Amino acid sequence: MVVLSQNAKNHLHSHLMLLSLRLLSPILWLLLTTFSAFCQSVDLQARYDSARAQFQQFEKKHGGFIQTRNVKMHYLQWGNPKNLPLIWIHGSFTNAYELASHAEELSKKGYYVLAIDYYGHGQTKIPPHEVSLYHVADDISYLMDAKKIPKAVIGGWSRGGFIATAFYDAYPQKVLGLILEDGGSVATNTHYHELPDSTLQTRIKNLFHDRVSYPYFDTQFEAYKAFYDSSASGSQFELLAWLGVGKNGKWTIGEGLESLFHMSNSNTFLETILRPTQATLFGESMSLIEPKIVYRNLGAPILILDPTSEQDLFPFEKANAQLQKQHPTLITHKIYQNTGHNIHYEKPKEFLKDILLFLSRLKK
Repeated sequence: MVVLSQNAKNHLHSHLMLLSLRLLSPILWLLLTTFSAFCQSVDLQARYDSARAQFQQFEKKHGGFIQTRNVKMHYLQWGNPKNLPLIWIHGSFTNAYELASHAEELSKKGYYVLAIDYYGHGQTKIPPHEVSLYHVADDISYLMDAKKIPKAVIGGWSRGGFIATAFYDAYPQKVLGLILEDGGSVATNTHYHELPDSTLQTRIKNLFHDRVSYPYFDTQFEAYKAFYDSSASGSQFELLAWLGVGKNGKWTIGEGLESLFHMSNSNTFLETILRPTQATLFGESMSLIEPKIVYRNLGAPILILDPTSEQDLFPFEKANAQLQKQHPTLITHKIYQNTGHNIHYEKPKEFLKDILLFLSRLKK
């Protein structure tokens, strides 16, 4: 005999009532479901209105723009500019809001945090001329000069880590330290170059097999509604930082980025791996940067945050260990077991703890 709890009984009773209603009165059921959808739409409209107000308020407090030689670059900032500065560079298809949940806490601990949007992300456009990772480094240097920051800790996730490495290569005198979250410490195509040609081609084709492009919407609200996470609550105002107007006047996410990265399809992605000089300048610069060369005469501390898992996209723990062995007093190599590519999202407390420990050593 199965004994149901009172909650289970109530849930089952409600389910049976709805089922009976649907069977006995299809018209009434249609009216109820239509009314429910209407209420949900009204609720999302209210949340969208709240999101817009919160986003504008947040940008007024934390946001800014600076015109560099390449682009009008958007950035966010937290904390006292007199404190030790950390400049964060986001990964692909995200933006400066990537660090927002941690930046507030970092500022409370006595750090001045800046997070940029680079080309095609957030509120920074893709320039009409060719650009590379090093152009982003130039933009960051320009921002530092404008803010009168002589030196800063430069950190980044994924592609942002490679931009951090490019920054050190171009402006080592402006670097207090580096934080590289699963990117920038090992040449990006290292693992791909270890694979047999047939395996590599299959691997890349599989990456694009079920790939779906971001859709376009007539209004910002329609885009917000489509990407809103219904399993969560609140206005989710940060979502508005991902939405932008495309060349066709409609709203979408990340228009032009796949072309900028030279990753529109499996063939172009293979070009960035095997024939990088045939890729866009941005894609080429990503493929050709070699941390073993950039860091050969390392003069600043590095924190390497290295996630590992069975499905590790970048199995670089051995190469990271070798780099750390070359500079044992300057490089800290932290491995996160059973963690995917995005450490700051999957292990937020541990991520913040490790960054604070690293930054505290630089304060001394």
